[in-house]
Amino acid sequence: MTTFLLMLAVAVPAYVVGSVNGAIITSKYFYRKDIRKFGSGNPGLTNFYRVFGIRGVVLVIAIDMFKTIAPVIFGGFIFARFTGMELSQVWLFNSLFEVSLFGQAISGFFVMMGHCFPLYYHFKGGKGVMAIGTVLIVLDWRLALISWGIFFLVILLTRYVSLGAMIGVVAYPLSMRLIGLGSYWEFTATLMCAVFLIARHEPNIRRLIKGEESKISFRRKKS
Repeated sequence: MTTFLLMLAVAVPAYVVGSVNGAIITSKYFYRKDIRKFGSGNPGLTNFYRVFGIRGVVLVIAIDMFKTIAPVIFGGFIFARFTGMELSQVWLFNSLFEVSLFGQAISGFFVMMGHCFPLYYHFKGGKGVMAIGTVLIVLDWRLALISWGIFFLVILLTRYVSLGAMIGVVAYPLSMRLIGLGSYWEFTATLMCAVFLIARHEPNIRRLIKGEESKISFRRKKS
């Protein structure tokens, strides 16, 4: 019962904060346009870059990273305070704190839920790639290095962002097992994130199979 209440205590704020969308906010601020009406219609970083170019990308990333980092750190602290689940140590404000990996992972999952089904935008959001990528950075630098490394390598080789995201997220739970980080509970939470992100890419999977998926261009777009 205590674990359920704690999950509820971190899930609700994670979902609410995760519902903030950097691409929508930035497109309206910089261009007075709604990114959802352009390109693929997906309010994510990739579609933002394809439509508007480099201008504003930093703000999109900053908003989406902050909205993920804050709930994930909060979830880690809450679970560390009230449960005996496996803990890790993080530096914050020049001090060392103990946080729960499970609390962080489950908070990250609900941030993804908020990003993909946002409370403020009629439950129509992005794919959750930036959200899960930020969760990895907060959880453990080794997880981030492996998954982000695979993500960028696949993109460089194929120029398919969707394929890079899906292969990269599969590395999330696998690399956690590989480096011996976390227990069954943490692994389950990370697996939920991976399955959820792949499910969000179902249209991309169909286009990849048909050879119709758009490739990203590395040429700078004029803005």
